[in-house]
Amino acid sequence: MVLTGSCPCPGSWSWAHGAHLHLQAREDPNSNGGCGPGHMIDAPHAKQVLRPLMRKRRAALAAAHPDHARRLAAHAGDLPLSSGAAVGGYCALPGEADPAALLARLRQTGHPIGLPRMCGAKAPLAFHRHEEGCPLQQGPYGIYEPQAHAPRLRPRFILVPLLAFDAKGHRVGYGGGFYDRTLQALRRGGRVCAVGVAFAGQEVEAIASEDFDEPLDGVLTEAGFRQFSGSGVLA
Repeated sequence: MVLTGSCPCPGSWSWAHGAHLHLQAREDPNSNGGCGPGHMIDAPHAKQVLRPLMRKRRAALAAAHPDHARRLAAHAGDLPLSSGAAVGGYCALPGEADPAALLARLRQTGHPIGLPRMCGAKAPLAFHRHEEGCPLQQGPYGIYEPQAHAPRLRPRFILVPLLAFDAKGHRVGYGGGFYDRTLQALRRGGRVCAVGVAFAGQEVEAIASEDFDEPLDGVLTEAGFRQFSGSGVLA
């Protein structure tokens, strides 16, 4: 696997060159997969290789853009939200693009806000309504989530954390499949718009897609909202 690209952050990136990080799968003479010439590395392997690289890139982006949360919130009016549509957010982990200021602004404009709770290792996430000032508790993986007695909420618009995204709406997450299962379950019950929340520098040229991957309809970065080509789902 060859990774080339550049990072708009301070420091030296020995694996980076060009406008975006380019993920290209090709024969790797040091791999254990027995790949012959021209053999493409499978999607799970490609994502596994990309994750630690993108964690480093995202950490550098977070350090370089301390005002990122404020800049996200400034684009709240660009999101394709219908009046009063319920929004599913998340509590950011250190280094993640943080939607807290954005969610506060959306709440002020009349959008009910839900935050996810884990319901099991292989279960979809459950969204519970969250009001400003309501206590949260630390759940699995150190992620803060609403208390179990908070009212359930079915969002029609979900903000999705990620490590990397491409221009076709493919996403690299953390490997647990929680958001893919959640989006699949919610989309069985009607239209749901999924928007990745990221630093612009988390974009890569291409991400191999697997059958169970649920695509993003758009992405929100400090540069604004961008709807992906072919997405017709608006909340």
